[in-house]
Amino acid sequence: MLLKEETHQWNEMEEKHQDITTDEKPTWTKITSRGRPRKSKSSCNFSCKLCRKSFTKKTNLDVHMRVHTGEKPYTCEQCGKSFGQIQGFKAHMRIHSGERPYTCQLCGKSFYISGNLTVHMRTHTGEKPYPCPQCGKRYKQNSNLEVHMRIHTGEKPYTCTECGKRFPYKCTLKHHMISHTGQKPFTCAQCEKSFTTKASFKNHMDGHTGTIMFTCDQCGKSLTRKDAIKQHKKIHSGEGRYRCSECGKGFTHKRSFSAHMKLHNGEQSPQH
Repeated sequence: MLLKEETHQWNEMEEKHQDITTDEKPTWTKITSRGRPRKSKSSCNFSCKLCRKSFTKKTNLDVHMRVHTGEKPYTCEQCGKSFGQIQGFKAHMRIHSGERPYTCQLCGKSFYISGNLTVHMRTHTGEKPYPCPQCGKRYKQNSNLEVHMRIHTGEKPYTCTECGKRFPYKCTLKHHMISHTGQKPFTCAQCEKSFTTKASFKNHMDGHTGTIMFTCDQCGKSLTRKDAIKQHKKIHSGEGRYRCSECGKGFTHKRSFSAHMKLHNGEQSPQH
């Protein structure tokens, strides 16, 4: 379960945001009795009553409140996109102008804003300055740590408008919404079969292409899916739930076991 949540967490952290946050970077310290993370308040005198973030200046708190109110006073005249902070607006305008004034001296990659260059440099240095106080996992960005903390706090900020079910990550909410809409956005061009997730679509396509990705180290049999080869290996390890008392052969599925037993009983397996 943790691996799945970490996978969703990673998908959410990949999202790019144009709005630039203030210079305040509260540090996570511990989990409160209510199960919410508490941030250090050293020299932070202005706190948000909605999410408990603290700031050293009232002006920074005022700007932060736009996250909750949805106020976006800065609008791009070219595409109509609006921003809550002037820094985000200025950075966005560079997309239209093509200007990338911040360049990495090590690899030459350029960025619209200085903050992105700072984060990028950590890929070269390996620096991960934001540690989780609960499990020790470290992150390059404070925003990534905040997303990770939901594993420990149980916070689920994304709510389904149809049924009220809550989710810790935006991507998991998107996947859930498919259950209401019935949408299957991934369609096979060869057989026109549709799928709700990219993963299931990819597994299906491997069947068409015959791509062999996983091989059994016991007998050399190759299969296209990792879960299928895992099931297959249980035959060799003896983990098969169904074992033939006549020859000792093991099976992971009852249907395969029943078909095998018909051979011993002299019954002809049904043709398909």
